[in-house]
Amino acid sequence: MSTRTRTTAATLLLPALVLTGCGGDSGAAEGKPSTDGPLRVAATPVPHGEILGFVRDELAQDAGLELEVVEFTDYVQPNVALDEGAVDANYYQHSVYLADQEETAGYDFTEVLGVNFQPQGLYSETLTELPDVPEGATVAIPNDPVNGARGLLLLAEHDLLTLDEGAGDVPTTLDIAENPLQLEFTEVEAAQLPRSLADADLVSIPGNYAIDAGLNPGEDALAAESAEGSPYVIQLVTRTGEEDDPRLQQLVELLQSDDVADFITETYEGAVLPAF
Repeated sequence: MSTRTRTTAATLLLPALVLTGCGGDSGAAEGKPSTDGPLRVAATPVPHGEILGFVRDELAQDAGLELEVVEFTDYVQPNVALDEGAVDANYYQHSVYLADQEETAGYDFTEVLGVNFQPQGLYSETLTELPDVPEGATVAIPNDPVNGARGLLLLAEHDLLTLDEGAGDVPTTLDIAENPLQLEFTEVEAAQLPRSLADADLVSIPGNYAIDAGLNPGEDALAAESAEGSPYVIQLVTRTGEEDDPRLQQLVELLQSDDVADFITETYEGAVLPAF
């Protein structure tokens, strides 16, 4: 895999970040967000932070856009930061996860642009094919509802289990109708799943965390999701009513450029696909 451009925003200073975002702009506090200053976009590091880093380092200055990339290593804080005004947008989540978060946390966000797709896959350090999965095998899946569901749906797609017909788009382990191999499930925070490869027979890892661990869904996964018709395209998201922020629209234009498409294709070698 090609050498990647690393973003430079602080990942560990989350409390300070949120406090700064909440108190820094009186216009935003009055419901009139400022469109002055840098555009601050939250992202998970790989590939989203890297893609934004490429835009910031190679394209933004010539376009007159001051872009700050704020990295988080989990799936919760980027939405918290956006809701509290610490950032202007985030880029790390797909539509299904966003809908779940809006329902459970009450966020009022709007998708601005679908940027890329990275498949979730099933990985193993001990197995080479899915038919080799033994009875009683241990399976680690993400502990967030949507990506945990993706893992279960992928297992069902390959006939390792059957889900209840009424399970919907976000099934849980409680929706398993048939488990012929008596698979034993463990739910793990998504960022920690690559480490679970040493402890579980089969691990369902979201694409960004797989890539961060040096895994390529197209080459290393025993099975991976298809991009065709997928609801899991990663979205650039902002607060509802702020979609027309000229800084954000500049970023949209840059993210849809041939330069970004080429960067994604050449850097991730099929593990991440442009969606525009």
